[in-house]
Amino acid sequence: MAKKSSLYTRKGDRGETSLASGRRVRKTDERLEAYGTLDELNSFIGLLMAYVSDEADKQRLLQVQSDLFTIGSHLATEDTDAPWLCPVTGDMVMELERAIDEADQKAGGWKGFVLPCGSKGAALAHVCRTVCRRLERRMYAIEGWQSLEPQLFSYVNRLSDYLFALSRKLNLLAGVEEKMWRKRS
Repeated sequence: MAKKSSLYTRKGDRGETSLASGRRVRKTDERLEAYGTLDELNSFIGLLMAYVSDEADKQRLLQVQSDLFTIGSHLATEDTDAPWLCPVTGDMVMELERAIDEADQKAGGWKGFVLPCGSKGAALAHVCRTVCRRLERRMYAIEGWQSLEPQLFSYVNRLSDYLFALSRKLNLLAGVEEKMWRKRS
């Protein structure tokens, strides 16, 4: 008989899973909603990378994916002093701010409310942005009973801004005109 794969444990078959501490929680726990949303965002960013041609942007998104794993480890850990946790630093937030400034400068600065559409890459960057905003809300939902480092929130907030700026840059690079929100007359 073949050896059982280590990809499944069967321990989650009844609606519970383990946090990094080993404590069992329901799969509907707010903490799991947060890092499940983070996982969804990370997967969408992986898909977005298939529509990005600029190598620097691809490398930045690859770094973001790695940073999201770091943030996920914080969300899955109750002990904020766990020695294996990698920090999310102000420098990481500043890297995103520089990327926002660069993309925004190329796209010509803010001109008004942009509809979430355009090239395939830009539209997908908007999907990533909205999932990122949901992640931020999910993180605030667990903040009431679990202290999270302020830099986690700053990073996720800047990430959604970066994804917006990137969507505009991707439309520009694709030669697709942005569609602006217009009030009905």
